Amino acid sequence: MKIGSVKSIIALVLIALFCGNLSAQNLLKIRKIEVSGNSKTKEEIILRELNFKLKDSLSATDIEKYIEKSKQNLINTNLFLTVNILYNSSDQFIDVYIALKERWYLVVLPEVLLADRSFNEWWYERNRDLTRLTYGINAKHFNLSGNNDQLKAKIMGGFIPYFELSYAKPYIDKRKRIGIRTGVFYSTQRTMAYRTWNDKLDFFVSEKRMRERKGAIFELRLRNALYHFHAINLGYTNTTLADTITRLNPNYFETNTNNQEVFSFTYDYRFDQRDNRQYPLKGRLLYTQLSNFYVKGGYNQTNIFGLYSLFQPLKKSLFWESSARVKFSNPKKQYYPLITGLGYSNNLVRGYELYVIDGQHYGLWKNTLKYELLKKEFNLKKFIKLSQFSTLPLAIYPNAYFDIGYIKNYYPIYSNSKLSNILLKGGGFGLDLVTWYNSNVKMYYSINQMGERKFFFGISRDI
Repeated sequence: MKIGSVKSIIALVLIALFCGNLSAQNLLKIRKIEVSGNSKTKEEIILRELNFKLKDSLSATDIEKYIEKSKQNLINTNLFLTVNILYNSSDQFIDVYIALKERWYLVVLPEVLLADRSFNEWWYERNRDLTRLTYGINAKHFNLSGNNDQLKAKIMGGFIPYFELSYAKPYIDKRKRIGIRTGVFYSTQRTMAYRTWNDKLDFFVSEKRMRERKGAIFELRLRNALYHFHAINLGYTNTTLADTITRLNPNYFETNTNNQEVFSFTYDYRFDQRDNRQYPLKGRLLYTQLSNFYVKGGYNQTNIFGLYSLFQPLKKSLFWESSARVKFSNPKKQYYPLITGLGYSNNLVRGYELYVIDGQHYGLWKNTLKYELLKKEFNLKKFIKLSQFSTLPLAIYPNAYFDIGYIKNYYPIYSNSKLSNILLKGGGFGLDLVTWYNSNVKMYYSINQMGERKFFFGISRDI
């Protein structure tokens, strides 16, 4: 057989295989997308979250994957209580039907907050002192114009009088990629933490005003793809201290000053493929942040923060969560308000909830194994007529966890720190309850390497 004939046969075989592969894919064209249940939310906001659009052609074998990811995206907008996506397919076309149940968007509630870092610090370290409560009105509209824009106002009195007004709109352009957020705040404080000592906050108690803070922020956001989020934040904060605080801690601000003006620049990038942002069980999250703080007078501080979290189903009802965090900052010597080590928010080794560990750099690795004991929706229509509250979702997750962390502190003498510059280990067992509006109640029992054992409690909610 001639070489030319062999080449021709090979070419014909390849063409046949390629065409056969296309045929096997059985591409179907999206003919219709019908949305119902969105009495407030604009349809274009809903369509923005879909992994497909009208007139797209999808492989018949991939339709379910596209539908499931689109459903997750809509749930993660926090605009809807329930999301159902159905479809009909024929030999050539797909018709998609999206049925939504909107949440209650306007929330005006009396709010009582603790002045401390957490409920656990207030319970164990502050002797459950009710005078340390901050109380007032928290008003928030989650969907002001139907474009997923949020207006928030908070007026608080008590331990830390506070005022905040902010507005955020996810999209201001026709392509729905660019958004903005802006806000102002003002607060005063009498009793306040003026230093960290023995890895715990040290408070000065006074009936006179010890600190006054005011500031503003403007943020520009870019969502250039479904799971990619960018933000540039510009901020200004003006803080004035009583002379007493600067005498007690000369490192709070620079020497011989009780006023500090800070101009901040922050760039955030987030790649987010979690199935549920409030309580994820599947997916991954990458978050990075570069921030710079310029203090009027010439001081500059730069922070770099990185987070990667993986959420992995193992077997039926069994889930694994692993999260790694790192932070680097410069210069080595920093003003007290700008030092952010371990102990705030979720940046802590579980078992060390009662400690604040100052430092310039840290690494943290957190691991949790969860079991889905219950996941059910209860019908309350007989008792509650409002459709937004007539269904009670409830999920229960017993779990076990283990964390390790390390924080580098170049000046441990300033806080008499015993927990910085050593490897920290902690673990325990817990129980998570997830219910209305992604409210998450955590109860857990921890032990750390110093042998301390304690029961801790926490709650977070999306209102």
